[in-house]
Amino acid sequence: MLNKILLFFVALRLASVFVVRTWYVPDEYWQSLEVAHRLTFGYGHLTWEWTKGIRSYVYPAFIAIIYKLLALSKLDCVELLVLLPRVLQALLSAYSDYRFYVWSNKSKWSVFVLATSWFWFYTASRTLSNTLETSLTVIALSYFPWTAVESTTFLWPVALSIFIRPTSAIPWVPLCLYHMKKSTHPVWELLLKRYLLIGFIIGSFSLAVDSFLHGSLLISPYEFLRFNVLKGIGSFYGEHPWYWYVNVGLPTVLGIGTIPFLFAVVETIRHRQVYKERSILLVTIVFTLIVYSLLSHKEFRFLLQILPLCLYVSADHLSRWSRKASGKLVWFAALGLLVGNIIPASYLSFVHQRGALEVMSSLQSIARDYRDEFDQPAKFIFLLPCHSTPFQSHIHHNTTMRFLRCEPNFENVDNYSDEADTFYKDPMSWIRKNLPVHPRSALPTHVVAFDILEPQIKDFLSVYKQKESFFHSDYTTDRIGANILIYERFDPTQTTTTSPVPKEDEQPTEQGTEG
Repeated sequence: MLNKILLFFVALRLASVFVVRTWYVPDEYWQSLEVAHRLTFGYGHLTWEWTKGIRSYVYPAFIAIIYKLLALSKLDCVELLVLLPRVLQALLSAYSDYRFYVWSNKSKWSVFVLATSWFWFYTASRTLSNTLETSLTVIALSYFPWTAVESTTFLWPVALSIFIRPTSAIPWVPLCLYHMKKSTHPVWELLLKRYLLIGFIIGSFSLAVDSFLHGSLLISPYEFLRFNVLKGIGSFYGEHPWYWYVNVGLPTVLGIGTIPFLFAVVETIRHRQVYKERSILLVTIVFTLIVYSLLSHKEFRFLLQILPLCLYVSADHLSRWSRKASGKLVWFAALGLLVGNIIPASYLSFVHQRGALEVMSSLQSIARDYRDEFDQPAKFIFLLPCHSTPFQSHIHHNTTMRFLRCEPNFENVDNYSDEADTFYKDPMSWIRKNLPVHPRSALPTHVVAFDILEPQIKDFLSVYKQKESFFHSDYTTDRIGANILIYERFDPTQTTTTSPVPKEDEQPTEQGTEG
């Protein structure tokens, strides 16, 4: 029976690798696959997080090992470079799902709420450090000594998670305090012989990996806290009100599962002595939400780590409730939860933001074929909001690629504007200053942009023709359109010296200028 549950989760998570074909957040690629690609093949872009040393190389290093094995066996095609890391993460997520089942006393409802959670299905096979963090958290919770049995096995995945992503420590503060309080061992003994020893071993491993790959002695967790917390760099990428996690973040992540969770919360508060384990988990959830709420930059994925805690509380409540409820009511509740999760999971996995990945598949083919046809490499420019697509990890062809940068204001410059913001203030002015005007062959061979930008850069596009269009989103903004377009330069072999881009003092015609 246990093997069947494990195989079920393995099948489910592997299926998500192929079902979830949409873009979510840049970190899925730029903080994992792109870094691993550079480690293995020598080219790929490192964002400022890596040049400043705030990220740990531990996770990308594991992916780089996969890439190296593929390269040695001459199997390093783009399809496998993209697919295998997701398969690896899906298998780890499946194992953590099985450990969740074990932790939940092998409850059928635990399998149900975890398997139907739309947000976990949407993220469980993504190469996000948050996904790895969540898997390690669940594994640790399954070994946590909830009963009188003494054990510190849980500290190993906890320590690894913290060194990969320091914010992982937040929910473990109340849990570890509880562990030390209930333990029969003296606190000093636990701290010295368990906590500090395990932390030292994992920390030494992490320090060695990071220092070797960063090229100098570096403690990435310290740099992470220094930039994101002390310097508040995270707020550069957006701010939300303090209550956002409570009224938007958590209800969205739980979806329709918010309903049984709220019932479970009320029940737990009323009978704290009966549901001691659930009470501890609720304290942990509240503590984590409070700390996260104090940070200005907030994202849905930051809640991934406490999602399993919420699902455990809900599953335990549903398991006890279903023993007393009628069969029809139980089936009705199960069907409602299933449908309520399938709807957002389907839309976000199949439809929303799928263009960002589809366009990269096309560009990979273009990069491969362009040299064969014209005996010269393609040159791509992405006139999109910063990090709107993957990069070299999805091209795997050492061709010229440029995107709009968006580094934070490290030097505290007054009226600072990153490259992406500067571009969107006046696209044509940026193009005139940053792209060569002649010969035409010096211009990018292909331009990638949202359709909403086309009217603003029509003069620049006068020497390009639209090659392909990919649906991206039903929800548009002033920078993000419904479709991502690929434009190809006319006659790539032409080397005329006439400028296709009007200079600052020239007035373009209605039709634009021809090269």
